[in-house]
Amino acid sequence: MKYAVAIDVGGTNTRVALVNERLEITDRQQFSTNPENPGETLSKISEVIRDYGEKIVGVGMSCPGPLDLIHGQILTPPNLHGDWQHLFVARELSTLTGLPVYLNNDGNLAALAEAVAGEGKDYRYVQFLTVSTGIGSGFVIDRQIYQGAHGWANEVENTVMWEGGPCHGTILPGGIEGISSGTAITTRAKKAGLQVKHAGEVNNLAKSGNEVAEKIMTDAKLHLANFIAGIYNLTDPDIVILGGSVAIKIEGFVEEVEVLVKSKVYEAQRSFIKVRKSILNEDSGLIGAAYLAFSKEK
Repeated sequence: MKYAVAIDVGGTNTRVALVNERLEITDRQQFSTNPENPGETLSKISEVIRDYGEKIVGVGMSCPGPLDLIHGQILTPPNLHGDWQHLFVARELSTLTGLPVYLNNDGNLAALAEAVAGEGKDYRYVQFLTVSTGIGSGFVIDRQIYQGAHGWANEVENTVMWEGGPCHGTILPGGIEGISSGTAITTRAKKAGLQVKHAGEVNNLAKSGNEVAEKIMTDAKLHLANFIAGIYNLTDPDIVILGGSVAIKIEGFVEEVEVLVKSKVYEAQRSFIKVRKSILNEDSGLIGAAYLAFSKEK
């Protein structure tokens, strides 16, 4: 049996998993990320890999973006600082482990997992969007991640959908993440004076008839549907899969978005529109990372 190692480096925690050829996670380790010192975190990762002692074909790695996917480099993530920034992390970890390391972002790797083991496994053209803390995305064609000319394909969070619209963090005003993400929904509600902790509570208020909450939820669904309709017009995917806490936990969210998308394309397209909820759990990024490593085996 061959194995791949899947790594998910986050600003708070790092996860390392051993995954077999059937894409089954056979071991999982987690430890705190040092957000200032990559040497400490990469050393811990290499120790875990060394302890596995299995026949490992390669390592798939997810790190916070933005990333230079062409050269395996971390650029300027907001939650990793110090020597992490501009680090050629794939090369560094490969030197430590003696294994090939393939870097990608969480959206692309989740999309890959959906395409090989999730709702998209029976399709060639698979679009994935995570609607959670932020908006992430990935597009997979014949089980290959589409990265674009410079590795920036599907970095969609800054796509302006509403001129002069809401924003948060470094997102441009009216960027899709500033409208439809869970963070955006909650932030807009709090600014409007609603006492809420997360997007699900905003949705509950909307269902109870609160007009402010209704407007915020309508905006989130409507602009997301506009965005997805644009994707269909541009790339014509077989399926669009929505993951993340907003899509998965808010009852009816995905179904309502699908209805809206169908209303925003040509009538002849409507039978092809498939907007579905992800069936994979939080391990989708690890599964995608492992598959990426297996797919690169010579």
